[in-house]
Amino acid sequence: MAEMSVDLVAVERRLWSGTASFVSAQTTEGQIGVMAGHEPLLGQLVEGGTVTIVPIEGERIVAAVHGGFFSVTGSTVRILAESAEFAGDIDESAARSVLSDSDASKAALAKAQGQVRAVEKAASA
Repeated sequence: MAEMSVDLVAVERRLWSGTASFVSAQTTEGQIGVMAGHEPLLGQLVEGGTVTIVPIEGERIVAAVHGGFFSVTGSTVRILAESAEFAGDIDESAARSVLSDSDASKAALAKAQGQVRAVEKAASA
């Protein structure tokens, strides 16, 4: 199985680093899936998006990401997000509460939408 080096990094910390067989992310150009040997590209992550990593060893990783960049070479993927959190660390009820708050800012709504998507995506695995 072909593998690639993957780093998921937010401004405040590195969330995950390792080898994976597949990575997908939501970019401003649409959903993209990457396997080892992919053509180089640079994409802008959407506000309130998700990233999924299929590691060589271990469980599938789903994270909510808020802005940033997705950089791909033939053997590496770097996800550089403004903020990110694993689906398992998200307080789903708090995120849904933000979604139902008519006074929530556009940025808060986008972040909450990404959090809910990440939780749902992780649950469907």
